[in-house]
Amino acid sequence: MNNRVNDVIISGHNLELTAAIKSIVQEKVAKLFEHEGHIIRLRVEVAYSLNTTREKEFAAKGHIEIKGPPMIATVESEDLYKSIDLLVEKLDRMLRRRSRLRVLKRKHKHEVDIPAMIPKLQTA
Repeated sequence: MNNRVNDVIISGHNLELTAAIKSIVQEKVAKLFEHEGHIIRLRVEVAYSLNTTREKEFAAKGHIEIKGPPMIATVESEDLYKSIDLLVEKLDRMLRRRSRLRVLKRKHKHEVDIPAMIPKLQTA
């Protein structure tokens, strides 16, 4: 985690980011860097909903920049720390699924069908 701390961007909307929130986020997302070493950057956004009629007041959004399409996940709950935990679990599942699919694709190579007639070589 020590060398990857600069790769984590944490932002807050409608709430003040305290040192405790930042350290919890960095501690939790360290697991993602352990599982996938090809993460370029990870953005975590925590937000507080000002709308009091909703039950789920806190939201956490994660954006993983990685080779290929970026991975984006959003989680809402009634507790900020629970939202962060659920977000990290969701991003971890996404990374593991991506890894499994990449291995599966590598193991099951398919033939390439060329729609043209290729002349056969005659051997002497």
